[in-house]
Amino acid sequence: MPSRSDPVESRADDDRDLYDIATWEERTSLDGLSVALHWLITRSAKALVVFVALLGLLAILGSFGLGLVFDPAVAMLVGLSAVPALGLAAYVYVSDVTTGEPLSLLVATFLLSILTATFAAVLNSELQPFFNPLGFPGLVLFFFLIVGPVEESVKLLAVRLYAYTDARFDAVIDGAVYGAIAGLGFVVIENLVYIAQNVELGELTLGVAVLGAGDGIAALRALAGPGHVIYSAFAGYYLGLAKFNPEHRGPIVVKGLVIAAAIHALYNSLVGPVTTVLSLATGLPQVVSLFVFVLLFQGAFGYVLVRKLRRYRDAYVETRDAIDPEFEPEMTEFED
Repeated sequence: MPSRSDPVESRADDDRDLYDIATWEERTSLDGLSVALHWLITRSAKALVVFVALLGLLAILGSFGLGLVFDPAVAMLVGLSAVPALGLAAYVYVSDVTTGEPLSLLVATFLLSILTATFAAVLNSELQPFFNPLGFPGLVLFFFLIVGPVEESVKLLAVRLYAYTDARFDAVIDGAVYGAIAGLGFVVIENLVYIAQNVELGELTLGVAVLGAGDGIAALRALAGPGHVIYSAFAGYYLGLAKFNPEHRGPIVVKGLVIAAAIHALYNSLVGPVTTVLSLATGLPQVVSLFVFVLLFQGAFGYVLVRKLRRYRDAYVETRDAIDPEFEPEMTEFED
């Protein structure tokens, strides 16, 4: 493995001052100015990303009418549609056997993912027309080249903007937790958009009847929601792995995104054809066939995710016990 220090630094004795020769630290006023400018540039870039995303979100909500956001019936539909995704994200959260993640970082990640989702909405809508003339093969290409990579990237961006840089992001598995929360935020805003496009606001009323609005859109979105949590938990896990392996950070992040985007695109490509074929072959209603497919597909990849989290848990417990054999860990719901 190549040396991580300059030849001068590696050969010099400890008493030699190598400042501005082979090493660097903040000493002069110019150094201090450089540090301050670097801090300002990085924070300004993040602030600009958040600001642009906020403008995009306001534009999307404005196209439906901002009153939609505050309508109790719509809030009920969005909330119900996000329940399965919330449950899965909560499971990932309790899977973290290290220190618990602070509420401030979880909330910030959730809100940032709602904002960054607007980038995916814009890119998807702008680029899809280029694939439409190709028919179904074009749609599959659109899912694998655009939808999967873009949506998983913007969810990971929500983690990278804030939680990733915080000192409390102190374990690989934290990446999966924040990735899952980012997926939950994406589900909420995506479901809101779908609901707004498929229901008439004036016809909504509070109560059980609201579940049938827009041809049961809340139930349909509830089926799709957990997938987003699974995909971004995978990508987030590898972001956490990258944080603690900086020499390989780029390839590790790419690996996580490739896994998440591929599973995401595969789901989008198969859900329609498989549901139709299953319905025709078995005589089951379309909604039931959809439920069966989603249960099998997301269950399979959810199981892979759980195995990955448990491998981390087992390694964590084994290494902790090796340091302190007398330590008796508390049993959690996640442990067998």
